[in-house]
Amino acid sequence: MFEIFSTIFWLIMKASWLMLPAYIANPTAVVFGGGTPIDLGKKWKDGHRIFGDGKTFRGLVGGTACGVVIGFIQIQVTSLSFLGIFTFVSIITLSFGALLGDLIKSFFKRRLGYERGAKFPLVDQLDFVAGAWLLTYAFDPLWFQDNFIAYPWIMVTVILFTPLLHRLTNIIGYYAKLKKEPW
Repeated sequence: MFEIFSTIFWLIMKASWLMLPAYIANPTAVVFGGGTPIDLGKKWKDGHRIFGDGKTFRGLVGGTACGVVIGFIQIQVTSLSFLGIFTFVSIITLSFGALLGDLIKSFFKRRLGYERGAKFPLVDQLDFVAGAWLLTYAFDPLWFQDNFIAYPWIMVTVILFTPLLHRLTNIIGYYAKLKKEPW
């Protein structure tokens, strides 16, 4: 029984370590958000906003920067190298990719008629993971292969653990008055 809990703990730690730049970029975009929206208030052909007021340049830059800073710290922490070594490209693509995934999800939510903040179960929780993974795979495929594809249980752990972590951070953001909804 101890072996099972030990394995699960290791999987969560490894998955969290590898995803930390994305995990930090996503909520800190909310903290730094505000100001000029990325879509500049423009509407798509369907009459709905392209992304909406919730996607701003400050949030994109601030969230990405926070993820990259965390990644640089991870690069410097050599005592935890058994959890995974990062490349400069991987920390940038994980951080920016997380916010790009969220931005793309917002585009499709607007196309489907969802208002800002409306629930979109599982997509709301995993959009940034998909963005981080796709961008990292595109620009640093060897790193992605060595850290995720070679360990499919790490990927499964990220997919299962992220919605729980996402919910917890959103509840904290809601009570800290950084978010209008606790989801």
